Amino acid sequence: MSDALETSASKRVQGTDFHKALGLFDSIMIVSGIMVGSGIFIVSAEITRQVGSAGWLLVVWLITGILTVAAALSYGELAAMMPKAGGMYVYLREALSPLTGFLYGWTLLTVIQTGTIAAVAIAFARFSGVIFPAISEQHYLVAPINLLPGYAVSLTTAQLLALVIILLLTLVNCYGVEWGKVISNIFTVAKLAGMLLLLLLGVVAFFRTPSVLHANFAQAWHPMNVTAINAVDATTGLGLFVALCVSQTGALFSADSWHDITFVAGEVRNPKRNLPLSLALGTSMVIVLYLLCNLCYLAVVPLQQIQTAPGDRVATLVVNTVLPGIGKIAMGVLIMVSTFGTVNAMTLAGGRACYAMAQDGLFFRRAGVLNRAGVPAGALLLQCCWSLLLVLPRTYNRATHIYGNLYSNLLDYVISAALIFYILTVVGLFRLRRTQPDTPRPYRCWGYPWLPALYIVGATTILVVLFAFRTATTWPGLLIVLSGVPVYFLLVRRRGSIR
Repeated sequence: MSDALETSASKRVQGTDFHKALGLFDSIMIVSGIMVGSGIFIVSAEITRQVGSAGWLLVVWLITGILTVAAALSYGELAAMMPKAGGMYVYLREALSPLTGFLYGWTLLTVIQTGTIAAVAIAFARFSGVIFPAISEQHYLVAPINLLPGYAVSLTTAQLLALVIILLLTLVNCYGVEWGKVISNIFTVAKLAGMLLLLLLGVVAFFRTPSVLHANFAQAWHPMNVTAINAVDATTGLGLFVALCVSQTGALFSADSWHDITFVAGEVRNPKRNLPLSLALGTSMVIVLYLLCNLCYLAVVPLQQIQTAPGDRVATLVVNTVLPGIGKIAMGVLIMVSTFGTVNAMTLAGGRACYAMAQDGLFFRRAGVLNRAGVPAGALLLQCCWSLLLVLPRTYNRATHIYGNLYSNLLDYVISAALIFYILTVVGLFRLRRTQPDTPRPYRCWGYPWLPALYIVGATTILVVLFAFRTATTWPGLLIVLSGVPVYFLLVRRRGSIR
């Protein structure tokens, strides 16, 4: 079937070639820029409620770091071996099966990439409201219209700004990867500089009042004020193990999408060298910053205040503690910069996966053609349209009369599903070593086979715990993935690839 798909792809209309516009620095900026959104400034509050102590908070982020870097080093071998547009879709297709690759691409398009673009664009709009109060999810241009029980559509000023940001960045990226690269570099450098300033505030606070850090670590391994997870909590051995695994949902999501650089492999100069390097350097840099940020939080405010930070905005609380009165605005600006850069990088990268699927005859034909600027404009516009649509629907809780966002639910559902594909991709590394031993590998995974095996064991353990203790948000994600199976066979039959 794989040969049939390749034959089908060779008959497709080809556009211009990809432009090799991304160097090593650009690639590192894409990796780190996509990873750093708004999560690192927020999720530590929820994590501390789950694990209940300073020591275990750092352990959670250390586990995230080990898994992320282990996966990045494993992906580096696949990226150098197959430096083609499409990234994980290509790796899963070649290592396991075309169906596995399609199911990843299907989930990426329907929820993972588009849902994250919508969510981060709304985050940009929310924090814009700190500076411009007229931008709010409570200021309706079109009041909620209930369509189905528990679901509605609306248009607020925050939603409108999110729509504008998604559309603007899509159009910019349609004019060439060079434009997307410039935006990525500028905003990633700005957000990393902002994080360094945040760390500097932590150092100042430590020398001013070192007692805070000492108090937080006085009982570093004794959970307090913890939130129960399905009737267990971190005060028992089993509960602590469950809390460490469940807390990875927020931590891994905050460090996610680092692999998106592999989607644009066709536009990276010297990809056999720069792709593995950018994955290793980009993820390592961000993980170190994440660990330092959490140390900063612990150096400035007591653990109990981190657990109860208003709106979970831990970083805002930290800045306000050191520089009273400006924390809200300062962090609002930093998160606006951070989320704008993330939306741009995700927009740039995501369209290339759709392009690769279209080249195999598994997506709309126009998505598999490059425009004169050397970018898959059709794929970018389709991704844009679906992201725009995901901004508008709302969930509705009849008991509380509160409107939520549909994409938030979808993202909760697919976090575990995405982890499945990451595990399968690393499994694919082992399989390709066996089935294609003579294929040139400019970079071989450092620590093979122990490092990728560590990732598989660690990620699988987390996944099992999530399916057992977070059933409401894991099993629906699996159903979203499986919904792509009939779509795949329908598309393959339409393209005449099954004989």
